[in-house]
Amino acid sequence: MGPLSGGSLILIAIVALLIFGPKKLPELGKAAGSTLREFKNATKGLADDDDEKPNTQKEKA
Repeated sequence: MGPLSGGSLILIAIVALLIFGPKKLPELGKAAGSTLREFKNATKGLADDDDEKPNTQKEKA
């Protein structure tokens, strides 16, 4: 399956507008953005921790 086409995105936007209403959509977008930002920061921290673990294990051995 390929990426979503323009028509599919418009249909999804219309359905979201009907379900949540125009006043709630900006709040949902803001919440989704902050969630993605937190996830990105957390995964970056995990990757940094993985890089540091081999060094500390060599020092202990």
